Amino acid sequence: MKQLFLSVFFLSIAFSCSASKIVLEPKSSSSDPDPTKQNPGYWQQHVDYTMDIDMDVKSYQYKGKQKLIYTNNSPDVLKHVYYHLYLNAFQPGSEMDVRSQTVPDPDRRVKDRISKLKPDEIGYINVSSLSQNGVALQYKTAGTVLEVNLANPIQPGEQVTFDMIFNAQVPVQIRRTGRNNSEGVALSMSQWYPKMAEYDFEGWHADPYIGREFFGVWGHFDVTIHIDKNYTIGGTGYLQNPNAIGHGYSTEKVKQSNDPKLIWHFIAPNVHDFTWAADPEYVHDTMQVPNGPLLHFFYKSTMTKDKLENWKKLQPKAVELMQYYSENVGTYPYNQYSIIQGGDGGMEYAMCTLILGEGTLDGLVYDVIAHEMAHTWFQFLLATNELKHAWMDEGFASYIEYQVINVLKNEKKSNPYDYAYNAYYSIANSVFEQPQTTHADRYRFRQAYSIAAYYKGEVFLAQLGYIIGEDNLKQTLKAYFNEWVFKHPTPNDFIRIAEKVSDLELDWYLMDFTQTTNTIDYGVKMVEGNTITLERIGLMPMPIDAMVTYSDGTSEDIYIPLQMMRGEKPTTAMVLPDWAWSYPTYTFETSKPVSHIQIDPKERMADIDKSNNHN
Repeated sequence: MKQLFLSVFFLSIAFSCSASKIVLEPKSSSSDPDPTKQNPGYWQQHVDYTMDIDMDVKSYQYKGKQKLIYTNNSPDVLKHVYYHLYLNAFQPGSEMDVRSQTVPDPDRRVKDRISKLKPDEIGYINVSSLSQNGVALQYKTAGTVLEVNLANPIQPGEQVTFDMIFNAQVPVQIRRTGRNNSEGVALSMSQWYPKMAEYDFEGWHADPYIGREFFGVWGHFDVTIHIDKNYTIGGTGYLQNPNAIGHGYSTEKVKQSNDPKLIWHFIAPNVHDFTWAADPEYVHDTMQVPNGPLLHFFYKSTMTKDKLENWKKLQPKAVELMQYYSENVGTYPYNQYSIIQGGDGGMEYAMCTLILGEGTLDGLVYDVIAHEMAHTWFQFLLATNELKHAWMDEGFASYIEYQVINVLKNEKKSNPYDYAYNAYYSIANSVFEQPQTTHADRYRFRQAYSIAAYYKGEVFLAQLGYIIGEDNLKQTLKAYFNEWVFKHPTPNDFIRIAEKVSDLELDWYLMDFTQTTNTIDYGVKMVEGNTITLERIGLMPMPIDAMVTYSDGTSEDIYIPLQMMRGEKPTTAMVLPDWAWSYPTYTFETSKPVSHIQIDPKERMADIDKSNNHN
């Protein structure tokens, strides 16, 4: 999700439908990749959803039938299962409501708005029946989680079928999902169905929905939606019946029909979520990415002329973004991707994003779409647990976003991530920082979460390039994608890829930078003639790049390896002996009298005090 941040207390710095063809499978080597193929011992659960939804666009209520085939690929016997009921968060007194009113720096979009919702404005999902292989089950709703006692435990390797009937109400839009948002989009339907919680090597992840982030089970979705005939739908999945509903073709059949509703049928293979949006005033455009997916664009026809022109102009730019990410991370594996006006800012979903649509052209493209599309790779295809490792989601997406902006806008910045570094410095030099291992909902301050997830996460990757070399970082990202696409990677999985690519030991970097609030601070302690002494002031170790300027005006790059890395990055600099972390100082001799030394001249090391980086 794209956010812009300003904190007065520590941030002082600044579904879509295809009318031309019906496609059932993603463009990948397999429609259902074996997650264990490259990862012996790895396993993940699997779900197949079949849902039939009947939407009343006047009451904003809908009825649903869900058949869920659940495959227990774990080695464990499961005695319970859990479903997320995310819409229940939008009720007075919910955990999201109370947290928003008690956190010191609440989201301005939420504040106390949930507490003021009337009964016909709240969100809810009510389950009226649930069975396992035809046997009725006992269950209990606990806030945003359905706790289910199984009739029979699910054995390792066993496949069971859950049948559910539910009804729900779409809330007034406050965060992400909802109806009638600020730009008049009727329905933004994210996290709208009873969603099976994930079970992995760490156990169940039946987290309450309090503020942010999601985690879902990989599987297939078959979704049928009955909705008013005047509405157009965009979102996850391939539309199976464009001719039957007249979408993308002549609408004459629709106009002549006496049925007030159309039936939209979508198939979404190998995804871990399903999102859709609907509005009676949607314009639907498409643009083909050369050797890539068909892009779909859904936006309201009632916007002003300049806003409508922006939606035409952003389309070729979206093509460029898709091409860049596919080339620099990994090939987008589906046949389509949709950019949809809806939501309350920008939020990533399966095969699509929902964004606000009335911004400037640059704002839409580079502040929102660039980030949300990047999430297709970082969190969707590489499906980390956002609640536990939000920095791998938001931070990695921000990293590649800032990179593509620098390229496509031809900004030619030597460090396109400088804003992220400065944001990180602001909190690292305060008392508000918490480790990136903190659960996303458990940060004391909302902005502390934001900086840790977005900016420190971005710095993690940019600084990794400093540690192992930029070429090795590029190879790491591609290898990471190739090995972990369609799976649930963890921080250790990523750093092991980096170690294999660079042939360096990097566990120290993952531990110090993400699991602690240790900071980096190196300084020049003394320069006397040919002798230079550097000092480590902060607790976090790093290898050192420096440039020495001699008294005769010549200069030389030097590199001091960190001993615990057990090697060094590729470099053209003069390589000096290793510096072991526990030694607070490091002294070396040069061949000529020294005039000046600058530590980290390219400023890619996240040194929190640069005033002592030179003499």
